[in-house]
Amino acid sequence: MSTAMQNQRTTERMARFMVMYDKPSDIEAFERHYRDVHIPLARQLPGLRRYTVGHDATPVIGEPYYLVAMLDWDDMESLAAALSSEAGNRTAEDAMTNLSRYTTIRGMIVQLDDA
Repeated sequence: MSTAMQNQRTTERMARFMVMYDKPSDIEAFERHYRDVHIPLARQLPGLRRYTVGHDATPVIGEPYYLVAMLDWDDMESLAAALSSEAGNRTAEDAMTNLSRYTTIRGMIVQLDDA
C-alpha cells in the first residue's frame, strides 16, 4: 500500500461510542426520559457526526440488550474532547442520575477501521 493510501486510511478512521442498555424496569418512563431529555443532551456533544439507536438487539452470544446507541465522531481525539466537554459531563450525569435508575448501562469506545 502506498504511503498516500496509508495516510488517507489513517485520517478516515472514525470513532464510535456505543452504549448498551438492559431492559428497563419501567419501559415507558425510560423511553420518555431517553427521548425527551437524554437524546437532546447528547446531540449537543461537540463534533458528533451521527447518533443512531436500535431496540431489541438480537445477540449472537449472550443476553439481548433493550437498546443500543451508537454515536460517531471523526476520530478518537474528537470523541475524547466531546466526552470531556461541558455537554459531555451533562449527558453522562443525566445517564448516571436518571437512566441508571431504570436499567444497567454499559459503554465502550471503538476506533472504526476499514478491513
